[in-house]
Amino acid sequence: MSNADLTSPGPNAPLSPETRDYSDLPQRQAFILLGSVLIVAMCGIVYELIIGTVSSYLIGDSVYQFSLTIGFFMFAMGIGSYVSRFIRGNLIQAFIQIELMLAILGGMCSISLFLLFPFAPWLYQVGMFGFILTIGFLVGLEIPVLTRVLSQRSSMRESIADVLSLDYVGALFGAVAFPLLLLPSLGLITASFAVGLTNALVALLNVFWLRDYLDDFRRMLSYVVLTVVALFVLTLAASRITGWAQHHLYFDRIVWQTQSPYQSLVVTNTWDHGDVRLFIDGHLQFAEVDEYRYHEFLVHPVMSWGDSAPANVLILGGGDGLAVREVLRHDGIERIDLVDLDPEMTRLGTEFAPVTRLNGDSLASSKVHIHNLDAFRFVQETEHSYDRIIIDFPDPHNEALSKLYSVEFYAMVQAIMAPDATLVTQSSSPFATTNTYWTVAHTLDQIFPQITSYQTSVPSFGIWGFHMASRDDLAALGTLPDGLRALTPQAFTAATIFPADLLPTKALEVNSIFEPTIYQRYAEDRKRL
Repeated sequence: MSNADLTSPGPNAPLSPETRDYSDLPQRQAFILLGSVLIVAMCGIVYELIIGTVSSYLIGDSVYQFSLTIGFFMFAMGIGSYVSRFIRGNLIQAFIQIELMLAILGGMCSISLFLLFPFAPWLYQVGMFGFILTIGFLVGLEIPVLTRVLSQRSSMRESIADVLSLDYVGALFGAVAFPLLLLPSLGLITASFAVGLTNALVALLNVFWLRDYLDDFRRMLSYVVLTVVALFVLTLAASRITGWAQHHLYFDRIVWQTQSPYQSLVVTNTWDHGDVRLFIDGHLQFAEVDEYRYHEFLVHPVMSWGDSAPANVLILGGGDGLAVREVLRHDGIERIDLVDLDPEMTRLGTEFAPVTRLNGDSLASSKVHIHNLDAFRFVQETEHSYDRIIIDFPDPHNEALSKLYSVEFYAMVQAIMAPDATLVTQSSSPFATTNTYWTVAHTLDQIFPQITSYQTSVPSFGIWGFHMASRDDLAALGTLPDGLRALTPQAFTAATIFPADLLPTKALEVNSIFEPTIYQRYAEDRKRL
């Protein structure tokens, strides 16, 4: 994250008459400036990560969003570094002014992006690139300005080495602190305010310790104090601001929310009638009014497939307990292993009353064993074999999820299946993401002798699709449990028939860990609508 102005004048070179002389800067004040480099670098990379994370949450495709953010941020830093050569006069005062602008823009970037998103995609894009370019430009200005100040009291070689080493260390601190501390403990909006406040406090520290080098100490102090107070108040009120922003984003009343190390979880409920909805990273996961349609078609065909009654069931994903509820309607179930990476998700399914009402308190059953592990790791390490496997992952909209739709993953799943076992996987929408849906089928087909594809209408999502893969190529639908609201044998038969507009539109490729094509198909499909 470093952009030092290597062409700055050395201590023995004549200074521009327009540039302040800092050759008499005491050692203690020099240490203050060097410490500021560390904090500046940390804040800069955190702003970059915040913008990339917000865009990933709201738009998806994290590789694309972070690539754009990092690329344009670095480009803007380069422009800022170049422009820094034209800054003359009081460089310390210029540094403090840049810090204040960074504190304000960086502190407000997260809440501003959340508020822009509901209006129009193009407006969000304008805001996103505006923040990336402006913050990157200001970060690019800072380091060369500080290097020029420090180079006047020591050799250019020493000042560049000191500044760059602290810059890199600060960037490391920021990169590690964001996912491990700031995001899970503060959330995006609070973290943005807090990091902005940190920038402002750096400016305040420099104003006091370097006041003899400022042209107008009182005016600079008033600007800095106002900024510190404003960001301090915003940080204290961040939880209320976050709630307001989420109401603005989700429209319905938010009744539960948390930010885990893995994702943002929000539960809403409409004011006029009970319709509990779960959102993960801003994407709808289920709506009370029609979730039964999704979960009946997900669970009961695979549970009723073939002649033998399943005893051991593995559910990958589904931490809300709604798929477990449907599995428990079948007789003969001895064990259900539920694997969901996020403990907050399974806590929601076991403790939050509106959700436990929906799932029938299914996760409290003695037959259910919850594993908060990565599904890829669990499938590799488990010693159990299963009669039925239900895969209920989010859509493959990023590279991390892509591996859970890969031929390597399906091969590992097949290895823990009983001889007559069957799996089912949700596979996105054959209408909205047609080629993504059929890529899943094409990938499964490399491992299993029988693939059964089917789709149904879920009003909250549109047309939704599933694939069953069986080790028995002669298996067929058996007896369904009584009391289902949507699924019947006739409905299932109809669901296996696809009209022409739900068929693939291009040649399909197998999705592999080594060639993760599916999230690219997903991005292409989403742009097509």
